[in-house]
Amino acid sequence: MLEYFESAEVETGETRIFVRRSGSGPPILLLHGFPETHLMWRSVAPLLARRFTVVCADLRGYGRSGCPPSADDHAPYSKRAMARDFVTVMERLGFPRFSVAGHDRGGRVAYRLALDHPDRVDRTAVLDVVPTEATWERADARFALVFWPWSLLAQPEPFPERLMAAAPEAIVDDALESWGSSRKAFSPEVRAAYVDALRDPAHVHAMCEEYRAAATCDRQHDQTDRHAGRRVRGPLLALWSGKGPLNAWYAEEGGPLALWRTWAEDVSGKPVEAGHFFPEEIPDETADALASFFE
Repeated sequence: MLEYFESAEVETGETRIFVRRSGSGPPILLLHGFPETHLMWRSVAPLLARRFTVVCADLRGYGRSGCPPSADDHAPYSKRAMARDFVTVMERLGFPRFSVAGHDRGGRVAYRLALDHPDRVDRTAVLDVVPTEATWERADARFALVFWPWSLLAQPEPFPERLMAAAPEAIVDDALESWGSSRKAFSPEVRAAYVDALRDPAHVHAMCEEYRAAATCDRQHDQTDRHAGRRVRGPLLALWSGKGPLNAWYAEEGGPLALWRTWAEDVSGKPVEAGHFFPEEIPDETADALASFFE
């Protein structure tokens, strides 16, 4: 998987970020979601590397990246802190400006990057997410039952940490099978890699801290920006699962595009015919959509 991609560990001053890089051309940063690692891009990244310089990274606290100490306010695992990581990573790789695509949790880091560092980010793609504040504002019983990590993993430690550590295979299998994607999208090797990432207590705690940050400081950062009228300056592409909740839950408000248009001036996008993990399920279509947007 990604065998032709060069591996590196980049020190940011706050933590260590693991990356894989290949290709030539305009730089694109690819960020993963939960419970994945950078391996979620294993089929998309080589296709994009034909036209772009592609950097796949593990978020802090995930995969092979570091797990810096957290704090009572969970700020070290906020999307703002993660965005800082990637400004440093990309600059040290030689890319002071770049585009970014993020899926799930990575999508939240991607739009925070664009908001906090508009001089660094050219174009932003967000995959199967709506803004964090909008998600919490509209959360209901459907949301609590379907996207259980938002509420479960945000509970005070050590309860969610113990649950994840006790049953990492159940956590991964439920996510991969319950959010609309075919199990055929994940080889045994990939599934095993995701399970192994949940066997390390430091990484399990870091993932829970990231969800606690989403329920607290991430939400506050979004609220502050919305009240101040801050918006993503560059073009933003939103892709989402046509089989998933995002395609139905926000229909009365105009769907995901309408929600993103409150946050960005130049928004395009569409649903795709696959489940939540569509970059792994339909990599060719995902790569085509991203390449067209980033070109």
